[in-house]
This record gives sequence, structure tokens and C-alpha cells, in this order.
Amino acid sequence: MARTAFLQGNEAVLEGALAAGARFYAGYPITPSSEIAELASWRLPGLGGVFIQMEDEIASMAALVGAAMAGAKAFTATSGPGFSLMQENIGLAVMVEAPCVVINVMRSGPSTGLATKPAQADIMQARWGTHGDHPAVALVPSSVSECFSLTVAAFNLAERLRTPVFVLSDEILGHMRERADIPDTEALEIWDRPRPAGDPADYRPYRPGPDGVPPLGTFGGPYVFHVTSSMHDERGVSANDAKTAAASVARLVGKVSRNAQWLPRPEVVRSGGGGEGGTGAGRPVLIVAFGSSARAARQTMLDHPDHPLTLFRPRTLWPFPEAELSALVDGHAAVVVAEMNTGQLVGEIERITAGRRAVGLAWRSDGEIITPEEIWAAVRRTLGGDGR
Repeated sequence: MARTAFLQGNEAVLEGALAAGARFYAGYPITPSSEIAELASWRLPGLGGVFIQMEDEIASMAALVGAAMAGAKAFTATSGPGFSLMQENIGLAVMVEAPCVVINVMRSGPSTGLATKPAQADIMQARWGTHGDHPAVALVPSSVSECFSLTVAAFNLAERLRTPVFVLSDEILGHMRERADIPDTEALEIWDRPRPAGDPADYRPYRPGPDGVPPLGTFGGPYVFHVTSSMHDERGVSANDAKTAAASVARLVGKVSRNAQWLPRPEVVRSGGGGEGGTGAGRPVLIVAFGSSARAARQTMLDHPDHPLTLFRPRTLWPFPEAELSALVDGHAAVVVAEMNTGQLVGEIERITAGRRAVGLAWRSDGEIITPEEIWAAVRRTLGGDGR
């Protein structure tokens, strides 16, 4: 039944995974994500699922690939150092098209860094961490309720696109408690991977369906297929010619871009002062923020209700919602990016805005949450110092 609960973000992630049908977890404990593993260790067996504490994150990611190909909805949870160790096998999951979900509760780094403190410094690792040309799908919650809903969405996308999907939380969201509305599981839209039909002898595990995603058989079932990490043809057999490689990479990337309508859309919030067409004093500014930083940006808007501010909050960070952001830029005098790192997303925003507007940066990388005051100071700097 639908319920309202007082949950940590990490608890809500686990509830979302179970609601989505996840029944396999392989991982290695790491702060600040360890509550997800702890809860999975006692919840999954009671649901007929499997929990395995692996020797490290390399093995954890490999286990996810195997479990996914054997028919399970599989997931793990980690933080920055563990995410780094997973990258090679994330590439394996991309290449063999194994649907799985990786929760990254980001912390401050590099290396061990500030293991109990927040950051948003893994966003470029999520996009480009594994080698080669590849798609990346990363969702970014900014509330405990979204830790639930976007985890469900991550499993749906992983299954429907046959690709690994990331949920980028952070220490603040992982450990804060707030009201969360948990819907009735029966009311959720749950997607499953495309399944093969017809004569098993005719099955081609990498022959795309109409949406570019190939149906996936199950290891041990009647649809027997070969899996390799090398470039392969529709049969899954290694093929190292240029034509096959070009077609494979194009399809891997294209199955995400051509199905962008499945991705969670960004939220746009305009202050009482305006944004485009508003009546507040001063020139309108577009603030781009995600995750915990978006919470601070909302407070900036509340603290300055007479200045026209618009918050653009992506829920899907990768692929970035370029068209939606670009459509807003011309209605604003400037753009300010707020992020808890030294400036990873701002370069992407500068690329999208293409010099049409000044782009400012509010950043923090000391293990503390960015503040509304810091974002407002960046607004003033970007407008020229007086905030008008």
C-alpha cells in the first residue's frame, strides 16, 4: 500500500530497488553508501533474492554482469573509490548490453579524501569513466522521495535499454531524513527487458528491435547465445572488422539517444520575481543545479523573491537535457551553475550556451554543502557585481 515514511535517502534507494523488482545485490561496503548494502543483506533473502558481499568492487561489478545475463535485476551501491574500481567492468556491461544499476553515493575526494563528507565530484567519471566511445545514463535525485522514484526509473531504463544505469546520490541525500511518499508497488510502472520470441535456433542476441534494443535471452534457457567483450556481430561472435565496429558503437550510443523520451525530464522552477516575463527587479538569471546543490539553489530563490531567478534542475544528468536548457537560455541575462566540485558541469553548460550568455560558477569542494549565499554571490558576480 502507498505510505508516507520518514526515511534516509539510502533507505529510500533500497526501497526503490526492491519495488522495481531487484533481486540480486553484489557489493563491497563503503561509506557513505553502506546502509544500502546492510539493508539489502537482510531484505533480499526474504524475497527470494540473493545478497553477496564480494571481495572488492571489481568483482562486484563482474557479478552484476553475470547475474543480469542470467535473468536477474541486479544492482550494487558504492562511492567514489569503489566506482573507480568498477569502471572496466562497467565497460563490459555496456559492450555485452547487460542491464544493471549502480548507485554512487558520492563523497569528497580524491582517493580516500573526506570519506564521510559530501561532494558531486564523480559526474564526469559517470560520463567518461570507462574507456572507449559508449553511452552513459545517470540520474540525479535531490530529495529522499526522488531517491526512491529515480531508483525505480533507473531499473526501468536499464532493462528497457539493456545498459548499465547510474544513480548519483551524495552523502547529504544518503544520510538525511525527510518525509518520503512511497507509492503502492502495484501502481508503479515497471519495465522488463525485451525478451526473444520465435524459434531459438534463429535467435540473434544482438539483432536490434524496432527501438534499437536487442531482445535478451536468459543463460540456461532455450535461447542459447555467446557473449564476448570484443566487438561482435549479431550472433555475439567476435568480429574485428571496421564495418562491424562502426555499426556496434553507433547502435550502442544510438539506442539511448533515439529513446530520450524514456528519460526523466528536468524540473524548471521560476521565482516569484519572474524569470522570463517576470515582474521582479533586475535581470533574470538561470541557475543550473542538481542533487543537493539544487536544494541550496531553491533557498537562494526564496531568499531573493524579488529578483527574477529560474532554476533548471536536471533529473537525468547524462545524457544531459541540452534542448530543454538551450530553449531557456535566451530568456535570461546570465547563467549560473552551482555544483559541489571545482567545476565539472560548468564546461558542459558553456558548450551548450555557446557564448550566448555569460556563464558563472558557484562551487565548493571542501566536504561542506554549497550555501544559498554562495550561489547568490555567483549571481551577482555574473551580472557584474551589483546583482541588477
